[in-house]
Amino acid sequence: MFTFPLSAVRAVIARGEADAAANGGFRNPHYGLASGKDEKPGLWLVGDQGVYVLSNGKLPDGGKPMVCYADECNPGSNFDWWEYKRRYFGGDDGIEFLAAEKILALADDRPSATHLRIDLDENSIGISVLAR
Repeated sequence: MFTFPLSAVRAVIARGEADAAANGGFRNPHYGLASGKDEKPGLWLVGDQGVYVLSNGKLPDGGKPMVCYADECNPGSNFDWWEYKRRYFGGDDGIEFLAAEKILALADDRPSATHLRIDLDENSIGISVLAR
């Protein structure tokens, strides 16, 4: 399980949309292998040096996307981030696309929610919101 503050997730989505408007659309996470897929507002869930979500709007040359680390898997604040990542995300690096419309709909349906929760297993990704 990975949790992200909803306020930060909303900011990452908004930043991606602003970057897309300024720079010609959304980036494709499939390195050209699936052209036209996932080129819409959303987040990329990334596992490498920690687990985080980042904005997917196209960036200007040298631009950096906005990033939000999972509470449980932030190398800057959690000494055991590598073990947690390996256990719940896997030892390899990876990336998954999460549609902004689905995340925002979940959050809007539950105004008291404070965090996005993402659960991973070998075959699926579960997305929910919770109040802390």
